[in-house]
Amino acid sequence: MMFARRTLAMLCLAFLFASLTPSLCLAQTAPSQPAPASTTASSAASQPASAQAYSLPPDKLAKAITLNRIRIVLDIAGSLWGLAVLWLLLATGWAAGLAAWSEQLLGRRWLQGLLFFAVFVLVTTLASLPLDLIGHMVSRHYGISVQGWGSWLGDLGKGLGLSLLLSTPVLLLFNWIVRVSPRRYWLWIWLVSLPLIVLSVFAAPLLDPIFNKFEPLTKSHPALVAKLETVVARTGTHIAPDRMFLMKASAKSNGLNAYVTGIGATKRFVMWDTATDRLPDDEVLFIFGHESGHYVLNHIPKMLSGMAAGLFFVFWACAWFAGWLARRFGARWQLGSQEGTALLASRQGFLVLLLALSLASLVLQPVGNTFSRHFEHEADVYGQEAIHGLVADPQKTGVSAFNHMGEAWLEDPNPNAFIEFWEYSHPSVQNRANFAAHYDPWANGGHGRFFER
Repeated sequence: MMFARRTLAMLCLAFLFASLTPSLCLAQTAPSQPAPASTTASSAASQPASAQAYSLPPDKLAKAITLNRIRIVLDIAGSLWGLAVLWLLLATGWAAGLAAWSEQLLGRRWLQGLLFFAVFVLVTTLASLPLDLIGHMVSRHYGISVQGWGSWLGDLGKGLGLSLLLSTPVLLLFNWIVRVSPRRYWLWIWLVSLPLIVLSVFAAPLLDPIFNKFEPLTKSHPALVAKLETVVARTGTHIAPDRMFLMKASAKSNGLNAYVTGIGATKRFVMWDTATDRLPDDEVLFIFGHESGHYVLNHIPKMLSGMAAGLFFVFWACAWFAGWLARRFGARWQLGSQEGTALLASRQGFLVLLLALSLASLVLQPVGNTFSRHFEHEADVYGQEAIHGLVADPQKTGVSAFNHMGEAWLEDPNPNAFIEFWEYSHPSVQNRANFAAHYDPWANGGHGRFFER
């Protein structure tokens, strides 16, 4: 139920680098370590005895508070450092020097562009490496990640390879569009980005096996699949057993998660093996109901439509701001001898547009997260209603599922409200658990929001 690599603010750079694809997941995108859960069929006995719906024992609470502060610092530092790197590449003349070097080395213009943007992707990846290393070190220290350094570096290399393969030609294409249409380039880039976004959603499940191992869920959990089909029958999602997969997440993580991804022929439901191994079946049904809600409620099409509309204005505003930056700093940054927006047509000038988009991504982050939290809450409601009549106590099932998830990821039970607004793509675990504990629309003869009975 999270947007992976998956919000309006992020996508303005996501499709450029082909690194983020929309999917909807259960867990907030933060690492943590779970405690073993009961594997009985009912989750009613798992509800914590606490005044709050979600709580942690004192030792884990202290770790969760510290860990979440570290996460926030790393996230903010990463965003600011990304902006600083782009600024430094321009201000030091490095970008202009790279453009001149590529022109001296290669004769054809398109080959010069491929080399320029490939080196740019490599340099920015290396620049982010120290913070990535710290993040993985912290995740291992707190027991969230169990991935060894060799495997982690291997995934980093795979990610870099995909970025070079996919994002380099996209950057070259957009740079060419700026060159041939210096006044209306933002409109053409927006139009080209729309099919690329849809393609990225379609292709995401095809790329996932590069990083993790998958197998049909029926292979190891046929009885669970039979139970999931009762939810399918209730929701009418038509997610066939051959579209249900198990991801071998335990090789790298102690976290609990599940997600839906893909569109059309690649649509599928994925459950982490950490969840199937440690959660009771009732909670898995709730998770599956939540994920089904994303499809039934058309969250992926709505998300894509919102992104498309938002990006129109993002590109228009960033084109204006990038043009102003180019005129203001063009001589200092050695963008070229041309005038006005034509300065952005040079390869080093195109990085000014990326700088503007990066700043927009940071500023608009809470906008995308607000929409994401809305979708996640809707899916929580749908999931709890979907298991009504299929489990003994939907309220306790939902509360227990969120407690297991929060404990697994060491989520802070009382996050700062502003941090939740700005950073969280999901409602806090505390808010989700509190809602689950009190949501019973069938009390006193009522009916659900999405289900009559």
